[in-house]
Amino acid sequence: MGMYFEEFRIGEMITTGDHTVSEADIMTFAELTGDNNRIHTDEEFSKAGPFGRRVAHGLLGLSLTMGLAWKTGILDGTVLAFREIDEWKFIRPVFIGDTVHAELNILETKALPRIGGGSVVISGELNNQQGETCMKGKLTVLVMSKAKEA
Repeated sequence: MGMYFEEFRIGEMITTGDHTVSEADIMTFAELTGDNNRIHTDEEFSKAGPFGRRVAHGLLGLSLTMGLAWKTGILDGTVLAFREIDEWKFIRPVFIGDTVHAELNILETKALPRIGGGSVVISGELNNQQGETCMKGKLTVLVMSKAKEA
């Protein structure tokens, strides 16, 4: 079971497991979203581009950040909704073969009794195997409260 709203502590840091980005990840994301931009999907085309090779979709990186956060278990069974992405910045590319992980920092909590929980603002960074930040921003989730003792 995930963490309840009352269990989140401002300043708490969580480091996720990692994921190695594959060509299949990029091609599946392109197919799913319809974003078949050749900088993601065409190796020859990408060689002449700004990165000299294919780069993962920025939104694939954001999605990986959310997935890696989910895999920690902190939201399993307690998240009510994903509410907001704020100040998300794409800093450096993610390439095929990069192994990424997310670093999460609890920034803010706000009780919302009308929904039976509260809002949790999390600073998220997706970092590569060299420890370089590829993207970062704030994620807001709504999380349920613990049931009151009768």
